[in-house]
Amino acid sequence: MTSGPTGAPVELAVSGMTCAACASRVERKLNKLAGVRASVNYATERAVVHVPPGLGDGDVIDTIRKAGYDARVRPRAEDDRAAHTAAITDLRRRLLVAALLAIPLGNLSITLALVPGLRFPGWEALCVLLALPVVAYSAWPFHRAALRNLRHGSSSMDTLVSLGVLASFGWAAWSSFAGGSAPGHWLGFGTTAAGADAVYLDVAAGVTTFLLAGRYFENRSRRSAVDLLTALAGLAVKDARVLRDGVEHVVPAVELRVGDVVVVRPGEGIPVDGEVVDGCSAVDASAVTGESVPAEVTPGDRVVGATVNTTGRLVVRATGVGAHTQLAQMSALVEEAAQRKASVQRLVDRVCAVFVPVVLAVALITLLGWLATGNGAREAFTAAVSVLIIACPCALGLATPTALMVGVARAAQLGILIKGPDALEATRMVDTVVLDKTGTVTTGRMAVVDTASFTGAPEADVLRRAGAVEAASEHPVAAAITAAAGDPPAAVTGFEALVGAGARGVVGGVRITVGTAALMAESGITIPPAAHRWLGTTGPATAVLVAEGGAVTGGIAVRDTVKPTAAAAVADLHRLGLRTVLLTGDNEVVARAVAAEVGIPEVLAEVRPVDKVAAVRELRAAGHRVAVVGDGVNDGPALAAADLGLAMARGSDIATHAADVVLVRDDLTAVPEAIALANRTLTTIRGNLAWAFGYNVAAIPLAALGLLNPLIAGAAMSLSSVLVVSNSLRLRNHRPSRSRSDRPRV
Repeated sequence: MTSGPTGAPVELAVSGMTCAACASRVERKLNKLAGVRASVNYATERAVVHVPPGLGDGDVIDTIRKAGYDARVRPRAEDDRAAHTAAITDLRRRLLVAALLAIPLGNLSITLALVPGLRFPGWEALCVLLALPVVAYSAWPFHRAALRNLRHGSSSMDTLVSLGVLASFGWAAWSSFAGGSAPGHWLGFGTTAAGADAVYLDVAAGVTTFLLAGRYFENRSRRSAVDLLTALAGLAVKDARVLRDGVEHVVPAVELRVGDVVVVRPGEGIPVDGEVVDGCSAVDASAVTGESVPAEVTPGDRVVGATVNTTGRLVVRATGVGAHTQLAQMSALVEEAAQRKASVQRLVDRVCAVFVPVVLAVALITLLGWLATGNGAREAFTAAVSVLIIACPCALGLATPTALMVGVARAAQLGILIKGPDALEATRMVDTVVLDKTGTVTTGRMAVVDTASFTGAPEADVLRRAGAVEAASEHPVAAAITAAAGDPPAAVTGFEALVGAGARGVVGGVRITVGTAALMAESGITIPPAAHRWLGTTGPATAVLVAEGGAVTGGIAVRDTVKPTAAAAVADLHRLGLRTVLLTGDNEVVARAVAAEVGIPEVLAEVRPVDKVAAVRELRAAGHRVAVVGDGVNDGPALAAADLGLAMARGSDIATHAADVVLVRDDLTAVPEAIALANRTLTTIRGNLAWAFGYNVAAIPLAALGLLNPLIAGAAMSLSSVLVVSNSLRLRNHRPSRSRSDRPRV
């Protein structure tokens, strides 16, 4: 392929592909265009094409059409579904004709061929006439594709099927009408000639029926997989109540702009990403993030589009609309991931590209081999037709993309965005999970964990007086004290912030000082022995003293709180056989306290942001396959340096862009769930490939040796494709489990 600059990707819907060999052919044709980089997915019937400047979409579509297929810029979901429904309806119609004619044909031809006494004049012609609509009408999709391939000097599974069906029908018709009516021939009335039990009309009709049935159920199953893939996009709210001049107007959601104010009533979906400006309610985000418990929102809180307002009336100012909402970006990311190819799929594509010509050669060798060894034409012909029919590589082409498509879509339903097959493949080798502390294992928000009074006064009074002073400060410790204190007893006057030490002010006529023991000593404030003893018990928490006038009266301990699900998540990672390490820039005491609380055995503390990458590289250099979980700006390089990067979506943009997996919900249990689902998806892919390869490797020699009847071969080939797709669809029912390990052994 000629190299060159590539532009923005264009997504095309490609029609006419019937197997992986077709997808490989389209991909090769596109990649021969100068500067074009294309990937074609048979399971989704999509082509993602990077078109360079100077080359238009029309040039790309013309290239696909010249290859014998059709394409159009990806249509709306409704049009896409309508086209797919029409194709399934056409298949069903052809299948019904084949089945209705094949059943009486089979009974009639078998009975009359083997029981001469029941024959009547013209019975052979009746059998041929019954088979003709099946071969000409029902099997036409196979013949049409084979002719298209022939015009372009190529072949596909349809070539094998068409040859098998036409050869069976042609042999039977020739035997009937060209064999003569003398005794000893099939036309001979009342006498069964040698070889007359080879009911090839039955084969032509039966194989067509089985293959159409297989393709019909395969297309329905693939539709289910695609529906799951696009389920996120379907959650988008179609209409919105926009507030203009105090009046609600119902408008299409696509007309909304950033800054619009929308009203969301109880039970309605939120049409935009935005900020609550009025109202309180509980918002159900389960369909978007997988979080099962509705979250309470009040003015100032952010909400995400497609979540559901469950109780109160909300007024929301839009900050993200259309393609800029989290839902739209999630949907685009999921579909992009499903379009990308795993390394094993690229191998399968190369195999399928040469598979059909090899099978044609094997069928010809089988025919000649049987004839050369003195066997009759009937046996030779039966074996060759069986090879043609049994070897269709449909299952090979569907094995990887269907499992990848369903696995990625199911992950999205659980609030886990997997960016592509590389991330799935990386999970197989990961043995160490490195977790950032702040914002990942902990909430990143300080909270009061202890309050003490050294004068006998109520601890609540100590907290409220400190809160009155700290309400004027923006420090995280001050915010935690203010939140815990509730309503202050009085407004603060004469406020003074003391950087790195604390704050002071006058509350109710009393001078209140809140800060470190060093600040108290520097200010000449007396620290009682009880305060010194209490300071020795606060451990990793940040301890501040509260003084009224010239004496310390109480103390408040504040620390970053551990996420409620962190301990369960770490336990799940250990159940998966993974080693866990806590990586943080905090001091050793704080880091080890957090690690002990959640069950992480190893700690790398006081690591500067610039050294986090080095820490990850050291683990990899020691032979470990490392996954990093983080959320901050300083985690971005470490996420990129790891074998697998997982970012919390509520973290920084740098972290989510650097990661391979984005965890939409703020719940650490999503990490083991992501790894378990990725491993199960890989296991499904390997199982599909093992079946597909094993089926062809075992079936072709059996067919060549004459051990497979063509009818059985047709049924088995159809069943193999349906089994592969059905096995992939089992991933839809994946449920997070803490009772077993989904980690494969490698």
